[in-house]
Amino acid sequence: MKALLVAALWAAATMAAHAADSVTLTGSIGSRAILIVNGAPPKTVAVGETFQGVKLVSLQADQAVVESAGKRFSLRMDSPVSIGRGGVAGSGGNRIVLQADSRGHYMTQGQINGRAVTFMLDTGATTIALSAVDAQRIGLDYSKGQLVQMRTANGNAAGYRLRLQSVRVGDVEVYDIDAIVSQQPMPFVLLGNSFLNRFSMRRDADEMILEKRY
Repeated sequence: MKALLVAALWAAATMAAHAADSVTLTGSIGSRAILIVNGAPPKTVAVGETFQGVKLVSLQADQAVVESAGKRFSLRMDSPVSIGRGGVAGSGGNRIVLQADSRGHYMTQGQINGRAVTFMLDTGATTIALSAVDAQRIGLDYSKGQLVQMRTANGNAAGYRLRLQSVRVGDVEVYDIDAIVSQQPMPFVLLGNSFLNRFSMRRDADEMILEKRY
């Protein structure tokens, strides 16, 4: 019998589920995800199985959806993210810790108006910026926004300025956020300063730490 083996991809995506729990997706073997829970040795988990309070809901390519403490989280092997106090939740949704990937980018899964997106932190972006394709996918009617001209590397381009009801990263959610929808294709949603200005930011080695302002 030929064994199915998919080599583990050791670029981690980490999320905090509840106090003292952390989960890392490190790879897959066949249809089973390789998870590290609370720093314990790696464990292969099939869809529908629960390990140390973490249930694997789905597994597809380099990403997985897990459920813990009644909440679902998306994990990506190429987009590390930890949420909470020192990488562990328990801060009441006030703190985000992002780990730089191999290219030095800070990537994370998140939500706009409750719909899943992939963010890339960009301190050079004035607002959250997303493509028309992503806007349509998450049901955002950007045509009702204010038509603006955007300056890009390829010259001026049309965009639409609008307000997002909510933006969520992990268990941290903020409301009424300025955004721009661009007609040009974009591989990620840029997590710009209309979101980042709600936080104090500091960098510690490869970590970017965001603390919610009040």
